[in-house]
Amino acid sequence: MNQLASSATNHPDTANGLQSILSGNSFFSAGIGLMGFGAGLAILRRGVMSGAGLIKRRMLVSLEIPSKEKSYNAFLHWMGTVPKRYSNQLAVEARGSAKSIFHPPTRSSKQPTPSSLFQLVPGPGKHIIKYKKCWIQVERQRSSRLQDLTTGTPWETITLTTLSRDREIFSDMLLEAQKFMHTAQKNKTTIYTAWATDWKPFGSPRSKRLLSSVVLEKDVKDLITEDVRDFLGNYQWYADRGIPYRRGYLLYGPPGSGKTSFLYALAGELDYDICVLNLAERGLSDDRLNHLLSNVPPKSVVLLEDVDSAFQGRDRSGEVGFRANVTFSGLLNAVDGVTSADERIIFMTTNHPDILDPALIRPGRVDIKAYLGNATPQQVHDMFRRFYGKDDPKLSSEISEVVCGKNTSMASLQGLFVMNKTSPEAALELAKELPQLPKSTPFAFNSQKKPLSV
Repeated sequence: MNQLASSATNHPDTANGLQSILSGNSFFSAGIGLMGFGAGLAILRRGVMSGAGLIKRRMLVSLEIPSKEKSYNAFLHWMGTVPKRYSNQLAVEARGSAKSIFHPPTRSSKQPTPSSLFQLVPGPGKHIIKYKKCWIQVERQRSSRLQDLTTGTPWETITLTTLSRDREIFSDMLLEAQKFMHTAQKNKTTIYTAWATDWKPFGSPRSKRLLSSVVLEKDVKDLITEDVRDFLGNYQWYADRGIPYRRGYLLYGPPGSGKTSFLYALAGELDYDICVLNLAERGLSDDRLNHLLSNVPPKSVVLLEDVDSAFQGRDRSGEVGFRANVTFSGLLNAVDGVTSADERIIFMTTNHPDILDPALIRPGRVDIKAYLGNATPQQVHDMFRRFYGKDDPKLSSEISEVVCGKNTSMASLQGLFVMNKTSPEAALELAKELPQLPKSTPFAFNSQKKPLSV
């Protein structure tokens, strides 16, 4: 065979004959043509892709909003209100409680029917919207594998794509989305709770409570309200003197005296939200506490409920496992340490002021201590007028004598009037059946009594 090939190579006539045979073979020619055509298509495809990528990089710009960002929900809800929207995938988000959704009022009910129990928001997929004469592609992607460790919900992202010349439109859209959410939550107070190392809204925003609806001793209410307003209006004064811009308040007294209700109404009066943190929460550590208090949402006050639970020596009613993981030194550092944040207002509440360590309530950590006790004659008269809309000195004095003589809490007094909405005489008779409670008096913080934690 080698000899044949050699002879074919050495003889031009043989080579020409082989070439003529191959060129005359239609199958061989078709194969060569297909190979060339395929190679040409591959080169063309690569060129088109490279050109499209170059055009995309030069002409288009994208913005990604992960679900962990606070602006994610704001943009998602705002997008549902954009009139020029082209999408074939929507999602339903309920408004209000489950009770209002599954048990709506009947036509004969006198209660007002909500105008909308749900809102349509863009679902996962691609959507096209027109905003300020600009066309924008919105793609909502939901991961099937990744989850938010704090809430357990799937990880999502929203990607906005538009022409590069219109990139400034992104800032306008996000600002308008924030204004939309602010308007939707107007006259509302958002309650935040701690989820891992972040603050998450607890339920839907609640209607603000009027400060006048909380019946307290006038001097206590005015003292705290005026002090908070003065603090909020003097940032530069603190900065000029190098004083940490922080303010602390301690509300103490028996259960049901209105400590939490007053803070809720005060936050509504100031147009602030509330971040609630229980120091006895399982899993709360010093580092987590410090991180939470250093990353409080804007325009929010922090509420440390039952701050005495931070004392690991506390023993109450034989409760098992009530002790917190937060150490006392960790609490002090988080409230007023080197790493603590400025521009912060902290309210602490306790029913046991006698066990608080002096280091926790010293000036700088707690600037004002206010006692909220059981019902006083003035509080009884004020609440009587609020409930019954009239001034009956004789009847309200009789109720006051009975209630105050039994050291009744404000929560019990309110429950008494709620049970007898239209009959103050019935409220008086029911008040006589209330149990006798021990007397509560303001705690003397300057006493030399040794705290239980030391």
